[in-house]
Amino acid sequence: MIRSFHDVVDIAKGQEKVLITLVNEVNNECPPSFFYIPQNVVFQNAYLNFSLARIGDNNCCSACSGDCLSSSTPCACAHETGGEFAYTADGLVKEDLLKECISMNRDPKKHCQFFCKECPLERSKCEDIIEPCKGHLVRRFIKECWSKCGCSKQCGNRVVQRGITRNLQVFMSPEGKGWGLRTLEDLPKGAFVCEYVGEVLTNAELFDRVLRSPEGEKHSYPVLLDADWGAEGVLKDEEALCLDATYYGNVARFVNHRCYDSNLVEIPVEVESPDHHYYHLAFFTTRKVKAMEELTWDYGIDFDDHDHPIKAFRCQCGSRFCRNIKRSRSRAARR
Repeated sequence: MIRSFHDVVDIAKGQEKVLITLVNEVNNECPPSFFYIPQNVVFQNAYLNFSLARIGDNNCCSACSGDCLSSSTPCACAHETGGEFAYTADGLVKEDLLKECISMNRDPKKHCQFFCKECPLERSKCEDIIEPCKGHLVRRFIKECWSKCGCSKQCGNRVVQRGITRNLQVFMSPEGKGWGLRTLEDLPKGAFVCEYVGEVLTNAELFDRVLRSPEGEKHSYPVLLDADWGAEGVLKDEEALCLDATYYGNVARFVNHRCYDSNLVEIPVEVESPDHHYYHLAFFTTRKVKAMEELTWDYGIDFDDHDHPIKAFRCQCGSRFCRNIKRSRSRAARR
């Protein structure tokens, strides 16, 4: 019988507001080796500009004070969400916005997509012929108040930037999915759980990193920051960014994939910069989540995309909507 043991009392090493424990009750596998970071860091060539001078009056609420959510008139920061704040007074994403973001994840073809004239993702593959853009979903953003705003640090429009406040635990999944993340407390619908944190790379750097990595080395599934590429015009390589949590990351690197009906949804959040080629990728609950329930996220994987730098894994999500199962069945039917 394998004994239960806690490898680490706090995998964040005191860098978060709460302790994040780790437990393995299944086998003797040790947690992966990585450096825990609470905020994104630039690897090398990614272009980020957090200059206060670039934030104009229409991108901040300098005249506000106290809590912006208590005002009868939404401030300038609410512009990104159609003139209304994204959060309730309890810090939850409002129902309409949450519903739209969930729909974008589950049925992306029903929502607006942008097709680049010269796609940075295709260009980064360094092939002789650049393939046509496969399309990028145009997502809704949340704009949070920040340093140039006049409101207080306790303003209700500052949620993601406060970091993790929920009790979370990294655990070894008994279903054979490896390490996962679960909540130790009941979570309401629309609650912020954590941000996906990692190294900010250009897509060219990601392709090169994977190409140079030792055979058999496991990589975290990268996140493409393409939520608003259509508004940025023609992006330079240093502006077409992604996040990689393989070597540097936070607790979100342990969130497992689940097709379609995952209990987390990612929402782009603008904080320090009005440039949407960089943003924070925040996870919010899609429904009420019970304590000890595993937290999952739909990576948006195309299991037939053989050009992706990280090869698609064999999905074991357990969802009856599993895209990999449907793909296998359709292939079998064609034989």
